[in-house]
Amino acid sequence: MPELRENEQKTLLALEKLKGRAPVNQIVQISGLAHAAVMRAVLSLTENKLIVTYEQKQTLVFLSEEGNYHATKGLPERRLLNSLTKLGGEAKVNSVVEEADLEKKFLSVALGWLNRKGWATIQQGTLKSLKEPSLGDDEKLLQLLTKKSSLIVEELSPELQKSISVLKGRKLVEIKEKTLRELELTDDGWTLVKKGITVQEEISQLTPELIRTGNWRNVKLRRFDVTAPGPVSYPGKIHPVQQIIQHAKEIFLEMGFTEIRGDMVETAFWNFDALFQPQDHPARDMVDTFYLSKPNQGKLPEKAVVDAVAKTHENGWTTGSRGWEYSWSPEEAKRLVLRTHTTATTIRYLTEHKEPPVKVFSVDRVYRNEKLDYKHLAEFHQIEGIIMDRKVTLRDLMGTLKEFYQKLGLEKVQFWPSYFPYTEPSLQSTVYVPELKTWVELCGMGIFRPEVLAPLGVKHPVLAWGGGLERLILLKLGIEDIRLLYKNDLGWIRRTPVCQR
Repeated sequence: MPELRENEQKTLLALEKLKGRAPVNQIVQISGLAHAAVMRAVLSLTENKLIVTYEQKQTLVFLSEEGNYHATKGLPERRLLNSLTKLGGEAKVNSVVEEADLEKKFLSVALGWLNRKGWATIQQGTLKSLKEPSLGDDEKLLQLLTKKSSLIVEELSPELQKSISVLKGRKLVEIKEKTLRELELTDDGWTLVKKGITVQEEISQLTPELIRTGNWRNVKLRRFDVTAPGPVSYPGKIHPVQQIIQHAKEIFLEMGFTEIRGDMVETAFWNFDALFQPQDHPARDMVDTFYLSKPNQGKLPEKAVVDAVAKTHENGWTTGSRGWEYSWSPEEAKRLVLRTHTTATTIRYLTEHKEPPVKVFSVDRVYRNEKLDYKHLAEFHQIEGIIMDRKVTLRDLMGTLKEFYQKLGLEKVQFWPSYFPYTEPSLQSTVYVPELKTWVELCGMGIFRPEVLAPLGVKHPVLAWGGGLERLILLKLGIEDIRLLYKNDLGWIRRTPVCQR
């Protein structure tokens, strides 16, 4: 005979009184135990093959708050029809509404359902009844629900079941699934209870008084299974996206970089012009960039920098380039935008720190006028950085990015030649993701062009990289839809491990 605990003994005795089979709720009433205590006892009794559990799924339907109101007052279309009948079967809509004392917010719904059910027509503001119908299935269901708090869907007639979907679409009823559990004594269970069970009270805590008096020898201490699963707990934690952002920052800090931050609103000068992007470039269009309306202009930097950037755009200035060969507009450069990349912050910093070495990074929000879908957002994070020093080369840049990715757990890294407007040469970094069995593009990278550096007075090579951080976050979290990151789905947040490393 297995050694039974107090709650297990009480559960078996309750089942014996209920002739060997009963729902859990009845066992709770007979035994005097809490529902959770009975279910814990069930786990052990099932393991010892003393009881078996049967489960049955039930779907419950019950009234919503609005449904409860209409169940009492009557459906809006029925109230209108009753009033129309009192007015002789034909009357102006306003007169019918006044007679029915119908709330304004229900009028369009009532008229729509009057027409859909074929109860009345409306022409030039006049309602005309077509028939005096008996109660419909939807109304019968509402009446039943006023008598009972809920109904079991599976026990309803097919006609009433069909009306549930109609009322649910009107947000008048709600549906909830419920699992009913019944317990039954096995042959071993019956043998045990027939031998007789004497409930012995158990002590769950060894108190100082029990030790001092010696009464601990006369009581039964409750056994605890330390391997049994405990209740699920959801402690407070940092959002998974912020965890990965913090990890990325820590890696760069460990590699000797300094973090910089900047303003979300920038002038087009720092966002575009200082990066040698022409003023007629398609990326500046409203379809790609968010422009501010009030205020719509900002201040340009010192005249020497503005003049140098303007000349570089127009004719290449002293860079050896031909520039873009157009007339540069300071008014266009003053326009305020929500920054489209954090490079605007980086280039501002570089203007104020012209002497090497410079090693900075930024992880911050940027804004693009994108159509939202599973892989695009209008607001997202960009991770980028620069290294400015004497005689740094593209190989240094590749080594830096490779080290960063490997610290993130992405071992295989490749670089491909690419094109970016303000770097030359330029590369695209790709990493191999074993779970996807494919290579994924991440950061673009390269060496700033002379047309970018010369107007700012920077005389040493500048290595730069940047890219959207969300793609990296999707890889780390193993999800495919970028919108899930910002839906604040508590279920997903709770399921995501605390440590994203």
